[in-house]
Amino acid sequence: MNATQAGTTLLLSALTLLALAYAWRWWAIERRRAAADTAPRRPGAPDLLTGFIANFFDTLGIGSFATTTAMFKLRGRIDDDRIPGTLNVGHALPTVAQALIFIAVVEVDLATLLGMIAAAVLGAWLGVRVVARLPRRAIQIGMGVALLVAAGLFLAANLNWLPGGGGALGLRGGTLAFAIAVNLLLGALMMLGIGLYAPCLILVSLLGMNPIAAFPVMMGACAFLMPVGGGAFVRSGRYDLRAALGLAVGGIPGVLVAAFIVKSLPLEWLRWLVVAVVLVAAAQMLMSARRAPRA
Repeated sequence: MNATQAGTTLLLSALTLLALAYAWRWWAIERRRAAADTAPRRPGAPDLLTGFIANFFDTLGIGSFATTTAMFKLRGRIDDDRIPGTLNVGHALPTVAQALIFIAVVEVDLATLLGMIAAAVLGAWLGVRVVARLPRRAIQIGMGVALLVAAGLFLAANLNWLPGGGGALGLRGGTLAFAIAVNLLLGALMMLGIGLYAPCLILVSLLGMNPIAAFPVMMGACAFLMPVGGGAFVRSGRYDLRAALGLAVGGIPGVLVAAFIVKSLPLEWLRWLVVAVVLVAAAQMLMSARRAPRA
């Protein structure tokens, strides 16, 4: 076993242990809360379906945060200020499943992978302390803007405005340092509900990497940072348990179906649909912020 293989094995082992620790901690905290709360705690069928659909397309590169936020907002499912926490708590375990698959299968430079993952985790650790204390109106404005950005990225992908990328499997020197700095910022923004996939894919493509190599980078980064951020949201209680469980329980089968059965789809038509749905949700979010009282 060479150094790269050994490093990949250690990375996969660490990710598995982190996921198990996160799941146990989540269960332990909510078990204590259940003693004083008699409200229903099992997810409903719509939440499970949302988790399946969002993570199915997430595995194919669409991203889950914008689509899930749009579905929540259009259904009036949960309070706006609980959406960022619900996204990070619920999508954490399905994203770990994605990362385990893509890190094992897709070749990428280990230094690039580790550096960008560590930066995103640090960004999430710093960002969650801010987001968990933000007032509802600030979160509504932030997520409304995030949805508009997501719609713009989907539109750019449909119109072939995004960079095609190069053939490199890793970055070096100043280019790697720049990528690490940007990924730290993207990790912090994840805690506000701004998905990392599309910005990370654009970043590595602009820097000359093979876009396929971006998948283990962006999925690995999210898989390590989301248990960190999600754990903080679980402790604060600022999320919707039933919706998050629906994302987690429904999401893992969605990942497996996409990765091992479907593998690829013509996604352009879906991106146009997502653009329309996300724009409607963004308008609703910003209108809610406009009606909300200022802090």
